[in-house]
Order: sequence, then structure tokens, then C-alpha cells
Amino acid sequence: MTDPTRRDFVAASAAALPGWSALHAAGNGRLRVGLVGCGDRGTGAAANALAADPDVALTAVGDVFADRIASCLDALTGKPTVGAKVAVPKDHRFVGFDAYKQVIDRCDVVLLCTPPHFRPLHLTAAVAAGRHVFAEKPVAVDAPGVRAVLAAGDEAGRRGLSVVSGLCLRYDAGFRETVRRVHDGAVGEPVTLFATDLRSGRWTKPRQPGQTDMQYQMRNWYNFAWLSGDFNVEQHVHFLDVCAWLMKEEYPVRAVGTGGRAVLTGPDSGNIYDHFAVVYEYKDGATLVSHCRQQPGCKNDMSVRVAGRKGRALLAERTDGLVIRGDGGTWSYDGPGNQMYQAEHDALFAAVRAGKPVNNGGYMARSTLLAIMGRMAAYTGRQVTWEAALNSAEDLSPPRYGWDVPLPEPPAAVPGRTKFR
Repeated sequence: MTDPTRRDFVAASAAALPGWSALHAAGNGRLRVGLVGCGDRGTGAAANALAADPDVALTAVGDVFADRIASCLDALTGKPTVGAKVAVPKDHRFVGFDAYKQVIDRCDVVLLCTPPHFRPLHLTAAVAAGRHVFAEKPVAVDAPGVRAVLAAGDEAGRRGLSVVSGLCLRYDAGFRETVRRVHDGAVGEPVTLFATDLRSGRWTKPRQPGQTDMQYQMRNWYNFAWLSGDFNVEQHVHFLDVCAWLMKEEYPVRAVGTGGRAVLTGPDSGNIYDHFAVVYEYKDGATLVSHCRQQPGCKNDMSVRVAGRKGRALLAERTDGLVIRGDGGTWSYDGPGNQMYQAEHDALFAAVRAGKPVNNGGYMARSTLLAIMGRMAAYTGRQVTWEAALNSAEDLSPPRYGWDVPLPEPPAAVPGRTKFR
């Protein structure tokens, strides 16, 4: 390859890949599944996709690391429920930064599961080629990426393609029922939302002898903002998205926040923070208070709390975590559970078979921007508006893609010194 930049990739993806009408838009026929990004999440998504429809096969895979492809295929073929659906010959196993192009060219439905930095260019390419898409969250790490995803989502709508997001709480049966009740007025008009994501630490991949800068940062991708968006984008986006859902896709007009690195400051901790606190304000005066951290040995709490004019609601990932207290008394979800990771793929393949597209492109892009907006506010120490965040020129991309690209480890942001761009 010639080490192009991300802008080169996006432009080429939109213009150069062959157009393709959506195969198997409805009816029968085997659906070919392609996987881009063969890490743990990609492997899990592939297993869900293969279990979602009786007549599917995994036919092409791609990753920048050959060993990830091998471990992914080994894991999938070892699963009794889906192993027989893995049909990836050696010449359909693609390695490199441009492997996504080869995978997209050989499938009907593509699963995009690389580090988030690459989601906009891969999604742009998939839609340009007429493919249905599962896109893991988040879908960008900066505003140019968000804008590209919004455009790709709109194009998918024009082409009748399905795009399903990995924001899996939207596919959880209990969360769906609780949100429906809030929308129906169970707590009245929401006044304050609290999005909490408290976790104990995170993984790192120590640098190995002989690794280039790009190899090391790609292996240790979670810890670098250009690849993950920082952890409040990479993971906390789930509960920020629940807030967006509760607010019927209304988004805040401004945010101010703080954050930093108090505990995770070791040599392989990259340049991301280990705690954030952001206050978002809506046009009508409602407030979203976002609080997240990753520090070992601390209590975990992953939830959204809603204070409304007539009551309160709790939405949390635990058995007693879906509760509404309002004028009508106390309600808690006791209905059937479901496997939300499986449900999102079931929805995607059902939509493809029925010829009735589902398109999550709008909310997955805007909820990602909601998280990026909070990061911007914390990194800079400034108030950041929604419009400023959306139109930001900050592009976290490296100068080009290639294993030999000099890529000095970027410094951590310093509030009050780091500039908004």
C-alpha cells in the first residue's frame, strides 16, 4: 500500500468501489457475511450474526494483524452452534489497512468491528458498495468522523440499506419497556438525567521489543484517543445514548466538564483520561450530568437515573435495575429477558430478509458526538456547544497509515491549556 491518509481512504471508498444493489434485499438465498476487525468484539459479533439467520455464512475476514484473524476463526469454528457456517478460504483472509475493501467486495452484510477510528471510512465504503452493515459503537473519534457517518447513514437510507448499531442497550427488552414508559409520561417531563459509568480499570498491551510506533499503538488501541476516542467515548457512549433515547433524540446545546489522569498513568496508559465529569444543558433547561471513571479497586456503577416532574426512573444493567417511581406507585421490570447482543443482529438480518430496512445511522452518530462533546469540554476546560462540536476541525488521524510511520506517543490533554479546534 502507499500509506494514504484517512481523507484519502474516505474519498476513495465513496468513489472507487463498485456500486452494488442490495443483494438479498428480501426473500431467500444465502447471505454472505464479512467481518472487518477480528478482535474479541468482532469475534462475538460474527458469532451473533451467524446465529441470527439459518442461511448465512462467514465468507471473508480482514484485520491489520494476521494472528487476530487466526484466533478469530479458531474461536468461531470451535462453536457448536455456528462453526459449520464458517466458510472462509485462505484467499478470503485479508491483512492490512486496506483489507476492509477486499472483505466488503465479497459479502452482502459486513460487520465493522475495528477500533473506532476506522469506523467512518469503513462505513462509507460499505454503503458505497451497497452492503448492509452492523457497526460497532462508537462510530467515530472526532467531528470529521461523525460528519462522515451522518452522510453515510443518509446515503444508506437513500439506497434502502440496513445499518444497525452496536449500541446494544437499545435492543434490550427491559430497557425498551422502561424507556417506553418514560416516554408515555411515567415520570413526567425529565428535568435531570444522571449518566454513570464507574468501572475498575482497563486493559493495556505493553510495548514489545521491535514494535514500531504504529504497531504498538494499534495493539494497545484502547489507550490512545486517536484510536478509541478516550474511554468516555468508547464505553460510556452506551449510557449517554440511553439518555439521548430517553430524551427522544433531543441533544444538549452546551456542555462544560472536567477530567484527568489520577491513577492510570503507567507507561502503557497512552494519552487517555481515567475520569470525567461533564454537565450538559438542554435548550429547555434540563440537565444531563455525566460521570465516569476507570480506576482499579473501586465500586462499579453503570446506570442512568432520571428525575422527572412526576417521578424518578432507574435504568441499570442488573437484575433490580429497571425501576420507575411515580404518581402511579412503583413499577419494576419483571418481563422476559433477552440477549441484547444477539437481538441487534436478529433485527438486522430480519430487516434484510423482509426488505424493510432499519437504519440506526442518525442516533449512533449523534450519540457518539454527545460523548466527543464531553471529551472536548473536559480536555479543554471550556464550554463547548453542540454546533461547535459538530463543526470542529479537530482530526485525530495520523499523518498516514503504515507500519513504518513515525508516530510519537501523543501527550495527554491539559484542561485550560489544550485548545479547542
